[in-house]
Amino acid sequence: MTYCSQLDIESLAATASRAAAYIDDCDNGAREVRLDPSYYQACSNVLIQIFKVCDAQHDFPMLLEHSAAAREVNQAQHIEQQISCDRAALCPELEAILRRNAR
Repeated sequence: MTYCSQLDIESLAATASRAAAYIDDCDNGAREVRLDPSYYQACSNVLIQIFKVCDAQHDFPMLLEHSAAAREVNQAQHIEQQISCDRAALCPELEAILRRNAR
């Protein structure tokens, strides 16, 4: 995890909030929001990247409380970390395939 200053976190929080709001609005079928698949994907990628460099639970607790999209991205990253750490034990066949393909 990268160190971010308070100013960086505030800026990232604003960006993450806007991205999550768009995703949530689209997912909830808001009539005033036009679904743009490219923008939806970009917003998802922004959330993923922000949550990779910040501790979302520590830095963005209100966002996680109010946004399903933010919670889902945060949860997916925790699952990814668990799988990465325990991949050899949980999925030895997958680990063998990944090692073979990495060569």
